[in-house]
Amino acid sequence: MSMLTRLHYFNCVVETGSISQASRVFDLQPSSISRQLAALEKELGITLLNRTTRNIGLTEAGQTYYQYSQRIVAELEQANRAVNDLQQNPKGNLKISMTVGFGESCVLPLIPAFIHKYPEVKIELELSERVIDLVEDNVDIAIRSGRLPDSNLIAGKLMDNNFILCASPEYLNTHGSPENTESLADYDCIRYGYSGWRDWFVIKGKARKLTIKEGLVVNSVNGQKQLLLNHAGLALIPTWAVKDELNNGTLLQVLADSIFSPYESLSSTYAIYLKRDLISPKVRVFLDFLKENITK
Repeated sequence: MSMLTRLHYFNCVVETGSISQASRVFDLQPSSISRQLAALEKELGITLLNRTTRNIGLTEAGQTYYQYSQRIVAELEQANRAVNDLQQNPKGNLKISMTVGFGESCVLPLIPAFIHKYPEVKIELELSERVIDLVEDNVDIAIRSGRLPDSNLIAGKLMDNNFILCASPEYLNTHGSPENTESLADYDCIRYGYSGWRDWFVIKGKARKLTIKEGLVVNSVNGQKQLLLNHAGLALIPTWAVKDELNNGTLLQVLADSIFSPYESLSSTYAIYLKRDLISPKVRVFLDFLKENITK
């Protein structure tokens, strides 16, 4: 029998004034209540109740103990209500970590609408390329590309990355458009600085690594885009990062018939969260909101 259950019995006996009344509240035999009260007193090493054939009264120690016991049980009930309320309604702090490029391009524009829909969810956003640990960093959701590093995580796919080669019209007017993937060795190539994304592959049957000119390296997707817009060369970049520029003509896709990737397979971006029996409402509604509103 747990200490908490004994506190419930003790409080009820004090408040009803009798073991028999308390036994009816809990639908137990009076002897069961008596045994638990005796066990409580034995554990504490002190008498809490003065028992007579007609009445039960508190000892001085019992009066002190009852004051604390009331608060403990009341606070636990309040805690249970608070947790149950959290489980029913999306509220509380939600920490989200995402890569800088994807966050700025695809997630941050959605945040005001999410806050308007769920005003009791308080969002903390971290934009970083570093590898994070959801438990150690106290992160609810991480948005990343690539494979799952841990079997204790769940990944929900948000979109394919669809890497393309592109450049500004001005750069292509000056240098001409490459005729094939082999000719990329003659062009200024802006590479992404992340170690897993520096190489360029063309996917045709199996992946083939391309020979490209050593040139600018920048450690963010948005940095690549700014260099593209300022006519620094060609870049292998996710479509989601440059869709507006492709639509308005400030960037042009190059070698559109080829399938490119910065590593030996195609990739997608995922929302990653801890594998748990129950997903909290705040996490669930944010995942649903992303899936509904991110343009694939």
